[in-house]
Amino acid sequence: MAQTRVKAREESAFAERFGVFAECLLTGVWIAVASLGVVTYPAAFAAGARHLRRRTAHVGGGWREFVADFRTAVRGGWLAGLAGWAAVAAVWVDVQAVRAGIPGGPLVGAVGVLALIGLVVAGLRAAAVWEPDARWRTLLAAAWRRTVLDPAGSFLIIAGLAVVALSGWFAAPLAVPVLGAVAAAAVAVEERYRHR
Repeated sequence: MAQTRVKAREESAFAERFGVFAECLLTGVWIAVASLGVVTYPAAFAAGARHLRRRTAHVGGGWREFVADFRTAVRGGWLAGLAGWAAVAAVWVDVQAVRAGIPGGPLVGAVGVLALIGLVVAGLRAAAVWEPDARWRTLLAAAWRRTVLDPAGSFLIIAGLAVVALSGWFAAPLAVPVLGAVAAAAVAVEERYRHR
């Protein structure tokens, strides 16, 4: 599929930035809809991140390209989604150990929660650089290294996740479009890391 450059219009910096923000919100809705398959969230974020990379590069793309990317990403991405839910289940068991008062439970619970946060950040970083010919296992391994080696970037993604959580707490429907902002944050963090 050939990508065509969109002719850049003469826009003010404000209009350009607001356009990107609006595209992030729309992409968040697309990500939420594509994540309804429960294990499809890595593919949804990958397709959303690729869409936002196209948008910021002024390359044409829209809903059809998002769907095509999602279909390609879900082929291996559903396994990553399943592994993510398994990690959540393991941390839930750790938290139950803490609540039961098992000796060493608080330490195990804290380590489990921190590991889960690290896995979520690595997953978002992997999705931010996904391309149709990429293998999820390779992407996740490299993203885990970047998560550890770039703590500032990882913290920015955690802050984006906190915004989603707070938006959902404030008004649940707000969490849906803000998912696109998290995808955009992951894309920005990866660009920042690449140019270091």
